[in-house]
Amino acid sequence: MNNYNKKIGILYILGAAFGFAMMGLFVRLAGELPTFEKVFSRNFVAAVVAFVMLIKGGYKWQNIGRKNWIFLLLRSSCGFVGVICNFYAIDHMNIADASILNKLSPFFAILLSFIILQEKPVMMDILTTVVAFIGAIFVVKPSADFAFLVAMIGVLGGFMAGVAYALVRKMTGGGVTGMFIVFFFSAFSSICCIPLMAINFVTPSTAQFAMLIGSGFSAMIGQICITKAYTYAPAKEISVYDYTQVIYSALLGFIFVGQIPDVLSLLGYIIIISMAVVKWVYNNKKVPD
Repeated sequence: MNNYNKKIGILYILGAAFGFAMMGLFVRLAGELPTFEKVFSRNFVAAVVAFVMLIKGGYKWQNIGRKNWIFLLLRSSCGFVGVICNFYAIDHMNIADASILNKLSPFFAILLSFIILQEKPVMMDILTTVVAFIGAIFVVKPSADFAFLVAMIGVLGGFMAGVAYALVRKMTGGGVTGMFIVFFFSAFSSICCIPLMAINFVTPSTAQFAMLIGSGFSAMIGQICITKAYTYAPAKEISVYDYTQVIYSALLGFIFVGQIPDVLSLLGYIIIISMAVVKWVYNNKKVPD
C-alpha cells in the first residue's frame, strides 16, 4: 500500500476521533435536555449534510436491492439504539468512560461477524476480545448502584454499534456506498426521534441550542472523516488510531467539565486499548501489503 495514502488515512481517522470526542463534549454541555432531543440534533444535521453530498455526487439508490434495504433497516435500528445508549452514558458518567465503552464495538463486531458474515474468528481475535472485556469490567465497576446501570447502558451502546458495523461491512461488500448508509441511518434516526421527543419536549435555551448544533456538526465531521479514512487505507492498517478518541475525550472532559477518570477506569482504558494495538499488530503481520 502507498505510504502517502496510509498517512492521509491516519490523519482522517485522527480527525474523526476528535470530531466524535467533540460531539460527546457538546452533548454533555447541552445539559439536562432529554436524550432524544440530543440524538435528533446529532442525526438531523448528519442527514442533511449527507443528503447534499449524495445529490452533488449524483448517487443512484434505485438499484440497492431488497436484501440491502433489509440490512439498512437493521443497521439503522441497531445504530439508533446504540447512539441513544451512548448519549445517555455521556450524560450520566465520565465522558472518557462512556467513550471507551463505546469503543468495545470492534470487539463485539468480531463476535457478531461470525453470525452475520460467517467469518470464523482466529484465536488472536478471541483472546484480545476476552481480555478487552476484562478491561471493561474495570470501567463498569460491577455493583448494585445507579452508576453500574449507566455503565451497562454504555456497554449496550458498544454492542449495538458492533452489530451496526458488522452490517455495514455486509452492505459495503454488496455495493452500497458508505455515504448512503450514513444518510439512511441519520434520516431513519431523526424520524424515529420525532414522536419520542414529542412525549417530553423541552425547549432548549440559546446556549443549549448552540451545543446541539455543535454536536450535530461534530458528529458529521467525524462521520465524513472516518468514511474518507477507509477510502485511503484498509481498516487493518489504521483502525487502531480511532482509539485516540478516548484520549481526546479525557482531555476535553478535564478541561471543560473538570472530570478526572479514576485509577480503575484508567486501568480499563489501558487494557482495552492495548488489546486493540495487539490485534492491529497481529493483523498487519498476518497480511502483508
